[in-house]
Amino acid sequence: SRYYREVLPGEIVKISRHDVQTLDVVRRPEGDPSAFCIFEYVYFARPDSIFEGQMVYSVRRRCGQQLAIEAPVEADLVSTVPESATPAALGYAQKCGLPYVEVLCKNRYVGRTFIQPNMRLRQLGVAKKFGVLSDNFKGKRVVIIDDSIVRGNTISPIIKLLRESGAKEVHIRVASPPIRFPCYMGINIPTKEELIANRPEFRDLANYIGADSVVYLSVEGLVSSVQESIKARQDNNPKTQKAFLGKLGHCIACLTGDYPVELEW
Repeated sequence: SRYYREVLPGEIVKISRHDVQTLDVVRRPEGDPSAFCIFEYVYFARPDSIFEGQMVYSVRRRCGQQLAIEAPVEADLVSTVPESATPAALGYAQKCGLPYVEVLCKNRYVGRTFIQPNMRLRQLGVAKKFGVLSDNFKGKRVVIIDDSIVRGNTISPIIKLLRESGAKEVHIRVASPPIRFPCYMGINIPTKEELIANRPEFRDLANYIGADSVVYLSVEGLVSSVQESIKARQDNNPKTQKAFLGKLGHCIACLTGDYPVELEW
């Protein structure tokens, strides 16, 4: 039988034909909290991944619920751009008591040469990628949940497309905080100047991307959504606290500029 579990921070594992052995666990300096990349939860990981004993999908749904608490809006329906932010959108809709409705569908024929896009599709590059389910939102106020807005140039044509297809209002809610700082831990984040959060346009982001409003999840809201069930489990079972080797922590450097290690350059 196969048994999968996470490799603990600092753990050295030997995998052979016969078994899986822990050779050693290198302990962190006393008092140093762990610094697991919080953006794994927000964006990078598959939703069925399990980190720190919790499923990424569940964390993303909690982020959506927290976003609904922090940034509710008068609207008729909640949706998303398929499909990375779906768990957050479902969480937001549930908390707000609004229906979750699909407004776009992925076009599976993109890149197939035998299907020639018509003029309108050529004009709207994004429409090649998505089909518009206009009956679902015509004349309605739509909340679109996105998982992150990094440069701001992907969401703009989508908002334009929804408006042209009959949306009365388009509100954007982002299930993560704005990325402001580069990552020195191996994640390829655009340069500081490319990040929309550092550009002058960020002061009036809604107008810049063509939305009626834009609100991001707070850093505190993200951290609490990620840590809530880990803390609950640790409180109920001191052994799990030991397993995670000390204080709970996550790297939020790309959001705050507070790096978990000293930068030497």
